[in-house]
Amino acid sequence: MHESIESGPDGEWVVRRITGSASTKAYRCPGCDQLIRPATPHVVAWPTVSLSFTGEGIDERRHWHTGCWRSRATRRR
Repeated sequence: MHESIESGPDGEWVVRRITGSASTKAYRCPGCDQLIRPATPHVVAWPTVSLSFTGEGIDERRHWHTGCWRSRATRRR
């Protein structure tokens, strides 16, 4: 599992790239509101701020399609 810190206009994020090979659950992507099917490579991200203030970053994790994560700053709401 590869984990890194990424900065963007929306702050700093801990980003984990998931191969999906061990996944048996579907997740809903906050970028496109579509399902990420089991066994699909994707990104899990959470704000670094949550780690320093509450220690509950795990509760703020969100599963994103990789393309949705990359384009989140330019996506229209």
